[in-house]
Amino acid sequence: MKGIILAGGEGQRLKPLTTSVIKQLLPVYDKPMIYYSLSVLLLAGIKDIQIISTKDAVVQIKKLLGDGKRLGVNFSYAVQEKPSGIAEAFLISSEFIGNDSVALVLGDNLFYGQGFTSVLHKVKALIENNQNEAVIFGYPVQDPVSYGVIEFSNGKVKKIVEKPRKILSKYAVPGLYFYNSRVVQIARKIKPSRRGELEITDVNNEYIKRGTLHAELLGRGLTWFDTGTCDKLLEASNYICAIQKRQGMLVSCIEEIAFNNGWIDRKSLLDFSKEYKTDYGKYLLQLYENSGKVEKR
Repeated sequence: MKGIILAGGEGQRLKPLTTSVIKQLLPVYDKPMIYYSLSVLLLAGIKDIQIISTKDAVVQIKKLLGDGKRLGVNFSYAVQEKPSGIAEAFLISSEFIGNDSVALVLGDNLFYGQGFTSVLHKVKALIENNQNEAVIFGYPVQDPVSYGVIEFSNGKVKKIVEKPRKILSKYAVPGLYFYNSRVVQIARKIKPSRRGELEITDVNNEYIKRGTLHAELLGRGLTWFDTGTCDKLLEASNYICAIQKRQGMLVSCIEEIAFNNGWIDRKSLLDFSKEYKTDYGKYLLQLYENSGKVEKR
């Protein structure tokens, strides 16, 4: 399975913060925002990842993440000239996807919670084993009319409605999607919406017509943030700060995930720790030291 991070958009809801830097590079407490979406793909065990953004932003992101080899993965980059809808990502990355299945995560989405890694592996297996052609997630929210919402019929997904006028269900669709390779063909056939964009909702509804879309409902144990506004950005930062200080473990530490996946060795953790004269570096050093104690046992 391949992975895509869509880090485009102009960050209008975050101006003037995003006047000179893309929102995906803004800090969510102690890490760049894009670390949190990247960690989702890494936790799913996906090693081939393409990052889509504007021409100028690609340069900035590449400076941050490089080619991925230091994490034991492969990063490539593609340009989205202007915001033309989430579904355009599949057209931009069609050559990258090829005949593989693909997971798409939005670069301003943050997920955290007990058992989330197991959920990701379950969903990935559903696609790779051809048990489902597409999997989306449903997250309960208080104001569903502000999101793309799942409408159910007899327990099955009937359709996805973008910002419905009335409440169809409490389950919003967060920015994380798993598809088989057919998604490229579907994206090529959908037409731009009234706002001139290729909507991911239209892609999902096409899979519903085929009877091949599964909705994985997320419960109390998992937190999702769309960090696209100043209030949500602050809320997410405060949440990450509280969790990390209380538990003594970092959220979305990409080096730790790579190590736990067996993609890098202990020495890499030590090398990484020397790059950061911050608590982040101290944490990586602690991981290095603790992993040595485990090996001795």
